[in-house]
Amino acid sequence: MRIRPARIDELPLLQEIERAAGECFRDIGMVEIADDDPPGLAELGAYQRAGRAWAVVDPSDRPVGYVIADEVDGNLHVEQISVHPANSRRGVGRRLLEHVATEAVLGGMAALTLTTFVEVPWNAPYYRRCGFRTLERDELTPGLRAIQDREAEHGLDRWPRTAMRWDLTGREEPSGQ
Repeated sequence: MRIRPARIDELPLLQEIERAAGECFRDIGMVEIADDDPPGLAELGAYQRAGRAWAVVDPSDRPVGYVIADEVDGNLHVEQISVHPANSRRGVGRRLLEHVATEAVLGGMAALTLTTFVEVPWNAPYYRRCGFRTLERDELTPGLRAIQDREAEHGLDRWPRTAMRWDLTGREEPSGQ
């Protein structure tokens, strides 16, 4: 599998991946998350046009996972990362995170950030294994606080959530870039 920029014609497929990936939340009683709509085509299109939407594709060049990211307070923020369940537990998500980390380093950024559910096994515990650390409230940047406020307005704070950071200082740019 390889990672490449998402194409505009693939945005509906990215929405399908998001819906399929969300179904696992139903199994742990988070029905509202499973039923939540994926980002709209206009929103995904903005990420795609800005060069901040990447897809991991199978050998037939069909996306099986994707990530979109924003610049927040000088770092690259993982806004959404999803892998189709048929391709989960194969390192696809980790490869996407590694790709975004490389993009951050190439862009001169010191870290990746994200917000996530604390108690969902494939959320905060998974991201810790990938190199992220939980941020204390006093470590939150204004942009991360604003993101958490928007998430609370959307009702996501019904379940414990946290902001996390993966420090990339010392990570080398890949050769040949």
